[in-house]
Amino acid sequence: MSPIAVLSRVSCVWAAVLLVGCAAGPAALEAAPADLKTASDQTNADRIAQARLELAVAYFGRNQLNTALDEVKQALDARPDLPEALSLRGLIYAAMSENSLAESSFRRAAALAPGDGDNLHNYAWFLCQQRRFDEADALFARALGLPQYRSFSRTMLAQGACQARAGRLQKADATLSRAYELDPSSAAVAYNLTEVLFRLGEFERARFYIRRVNLRSETTNAQSLWLAAKVEHRLRNPPQVQALGQQLKERFPQSPEALLFEKGRFDD
Repeated sequence: MSPIAVLSRVSCVWAAVLLVGCAAGPAALEAAPADLKTASDQTNADRIAQARLELAVAYFGRNQLNTALDEVKQALDARPDLPEALSLRGLIYAAMSENSLAESSFRRAAALAPGDGDNLHNYAWFLCQQRRFDEADALFARALGLPQYRSFSRTMLAQGACQARAGRLQKADATLSRAYELDPSSAAVAYNLTEVLFRLGEFERARFYIRRVNLRSETTNAQSLWLAAKVEHRLRNPPQVQALGQQLKERFPQSPEALLFEKGRFDD
């Protein structure tokens, strides 16, 4: 699976949050200025919106875009001001290549919940795909600057990949290196960082990171083996190039990467 596919899935993870109250003694109840909200405080509209949103997330995860859009519309019929639903609608429209509708949804979600780092992340990635790199970088930075935000590695991965797409390789190196420090187990981070280092000509560093990807069978794929072979080719290590190529042909014989290896097209 390509790093962009990994990144896209990561960008679309959502969590439903329920407010849960806690019991207190009589004195505490008397001192409290107001009751804590509990699940019973949800209105019927809240419950409908939440149920429809969960269905929309599930359908979107299965790439059933029309059905996901229908469910998120029903969520917004019940709660027009629900930022999570608006942001998800933006993702669905983006997947449908309805870019103006997608941006309108992301903008509305950001206006309603300016402190929602997940929406800022998704909006930024959408802008990156539109090659609006400066705007995307600024939104990624906004998400990372939120005090309560915790998905630093995920957003740094997206920001670094976007910087690389823009040709800002030194910035991408710094961003992805920091993402790797935060999450050294992430194959997506290591792969994207390897690609950047390869383009910078830093082949020894590239070797270090791509080896981390290919150490585990579950994170090894045709792209990672081919990238490793290209790194070893630049480091003038023919035995390792052949070993990686053999593994590539045995495990992924029908892949485009296996064909490139057979043709010796290491500079493509």
